[in-house]
Amino acid sequence: MSGHGSPTLDVDGTGLRVVIVAGSWHDEITNGLIAGATVALDEAGASHTLVRVPGSFELPVVAKAALEAGADAAVALGVIIRGGTPHFEYVSSAATDGLTRVALDTGKPVGFGVLTLDDEQQGLDRAGLPGSKEDKGREAAEAAVATVRALRAVSSVE
Repeated sequence: MSGHGSPTLDVDGTGLRVVIVAGSWHDEITNGLIAGATVALDEAGASHTLVRVPGSFELPVVAKAALEAGADAAVALGVIIRGGTPHFEYVSSAATDGLTRVALDTGKPVGFGVLTLDDEQQGLDRAGLPGSKEDKGREAAEAAVATVRALRAVSSVE
């Protein structure tokens, strides 16, 4: 959602409970993503909790548990950097497909802040750190809040 053409979203999170689920790899990038998501949720007025998981592969199961426990939305944050083996493709696919399935199965939004990168610099550029060009943690949190609002608007249509 960054850059030219970014949408203006309804990010009023008043009364919403959001769980940020974040992987533990690549601390500098992940901590930047968490900071961006936290600031966005604070500004939106949403209450939030942070849960750390080992890696991006574990994001879907914990996001699902949080949503089933009553959270209005989850924000999934992770960092996957391409290496010399197919591991990147497997983990990226599992995280993406799993988080999509969680959102569809629960009917609740999952803000997608999983960075799939060719190198560490791409993550530093997107993590919302000083000098970063983008803040993908903020964007994922704002998308989750806006999607809660959209779902509530649809459910109130007569």
